[in-house]
Amino acid sequence: MKNFETAAVARSTSPPYGPLPRLKAILMLTSQTSLPNPNALKGITIMLGSGVCISVMHLLVRYVSSDIHPFEIAFFRNLFAILALVPWFIKLGWTPLRTHRPGLLLWRAILNSGCMLSFFMALSLAPLVEVTALGFTAPIYVTILAIFFLGERVGLQRWGAIIIGFVGVLVVLRPGFETIGLGQLLVLFSAFGWGVCLIIVKILGRTETSVTITAYMSIMMAPILLVPAIYVWSWPTWEQFALLLILGILGGLAQMGMAEALRLAPTHVVMPVDFTRLLIIAILAYLAFGEVPDVYVWLGGVIIFGSTAFISYREHVKSQQESNSAQELPKTPVHG
Repeated sequence: MKNFETAAVARSTSPPYGPLPRLKAILMLTSQTSLPNPNALKGITIMLGSGVCISVMHLLVRYVSSDIHPFEIAFFRNLFAILALVPWFIKLGWTPLRTHRPGLLLWRAILNSGCMLSFFMALSLAPLVEVTALGFTAPIYVTILAIFFLGERVGLQRWGAIIIGFVGVLVVLRPGFETIGLGQLLVLFSAFGWGVCLIIVKILGRTETSVTITAYMSIMMAPILLVPAIYVWSWPTWEQFALLLILGILGGLAQMGMAEALRLAPTHVVMPVDFTRLLIIAILAYLAFGEVPDVYVWLGGVIIFGSTAFISYREHVKSQQESNSAQELPKTPVHG
């Protein structure tokens, strides 16, 4: 009897080797290792909401541009986007306006204004899905420009992704088979300009906060965009004014949402969600204007976005390994 009790105690205190305890251990381990990061899920959700805001804003730009010049729309977009900054100023006071690089912030605002004017003109001239697909090329230009302005090294894998990305552009445009219009050229110009702006943002990020960079962009761009808007000015009706207000607020929310999503989760996690903009704008453009993109626009868009997503992933891996190297952890170097 005593031996039986001793064996029972031993079983109760020994490691759980039975099937049921083992299953419990596996489930506990799985719950600790494979559940999604709440911040990553939140970042993905916010990025998706940002994509919806951007798509609806672009749709409204196309709709309003039938009566109001895109230059004037761009001015109102930035004027009303300042309203989205009000919660920041209520929370932080005037702290976001403290800066060490006012000159560089101004140059960024001027360049970004030119890009927005070009892009809004493109929205009024070219099919919305095509504009969206070509607009995805901006990260490709960033990678190339970073070589010259930031001294970054780009390996064979990212160069391959860059080449594939430009193949996607050729698939969308089909030079020699389709006429390349002014709208398509304006999108490519604005995407290149945004690439330059992102390089400037990387430089500004060394001394400025993301809140400061965003605040100055909106505050500076409104008066800059007023200058070209004056030459094409026509007073909007109350209905148009309401649409411009919605358009501007959506633009501000999209801008803030994207910044917040990138803060909560790594770039390679949230940026693939941005591809949903192509699907959203396709649905909206069909419902509002009856636009149906052909198979080449879809194929080219997928190629372009796949290229930029891979570039984003490789940059994430490279930054992670550089971080590990800084902590003196042995790691195989990444070339590309």
